[in-house]
Amino acid sequence: MVTYYANTPFWLKKMYPVGLVWDMPSTGEPTVYITLDDGPHPTATPFVLQELEKYDAKATFFCVGHNVTKYPAVYEQILQQGHATANHTFNHMNGWKTEDNIYLQNIDEAGKHINSNLFRPPYGLIKRSQVRQLRSKYPSWKIVMWTVLSGDFDREISPEKCLNNVLRHIKPGSIVLFHDSDKAWDRMSYALPKVLAHCQKQGWEMKAITG
Repeated sequence: MVTYYANTPFWLKKMYPVGLVWDMPSTGEPTVYITLDDGPHPTATPFVLQELEKYDAKATFFCVGHNVTKYPAVYEQILQQGHATANHTFNHMNGWKTEDNIYLQNIDEAGKHINSNLFRPPYGLIKRSQVRQLRSKYPSWKIVMWTVLSGDFDREISPEKCLNNVLRHIKPGSIVLFHDSDKAWDRMSYALPKVLAHCQKQGWEMKAITG
C-alpha cells in the first residue's frame, strides 16, 4: 500500500532543507500551478496539452531525460505550446538510493536535453547532501516540490478519489502534481480536465512556474 499526503503537511516540509519550493507566492492575481511528472509520453502528454489548451492554461512538465530522447517531437510540442519544461533526472532516479556523484551526473545528463533551471527530484526523495551539491553547482536553480499530490500514480484509488484529492486542497498558490504516464493514465485523464474546469470556474489563472 502506497503512503502519501494529498496535501503536503507543514512538518514534512520542515524535514527538507530550507529553500525548496512547495508553493508559490501571491502574484496579485489568484493563480495555481499545474505540474506533470515523468513525461513526455506519446499518448498522455498530447492529451494533457489538448486539455490545457481548452482552458487557456499553462503548465510545467518535469521531464525524464530518457523520455525526451525517445519522444522528441512530443517534447517539442510542449515547448511550442508555451509551457515550461524542467529537469526530473535522466532515468527517474531515487536520490535516497543513489550515490551523490551518480545522482548529479544523471541530472547533468538530463540537462543536455532539457534547458531549464527548474528541478524536481523523482518521488520527492533527495538527500541534503544532494541539495547542497546541486545548489553549489547551479546556484540559480529552483528545486520545486508540490502543495497538492493528486495520487494519480496510485492504482489502488479510483479516478474520483484522485479528483477529490485535488479539489479538497487546491487554492491560489498551490503547486499541483499529476503525471503524464501509463501508470497514472486512468486517474489523470479523468481528474485533470475536471480540475482545469474547476480552476476556470473559480477565476484562477493557471500558469507555468518560471525559473
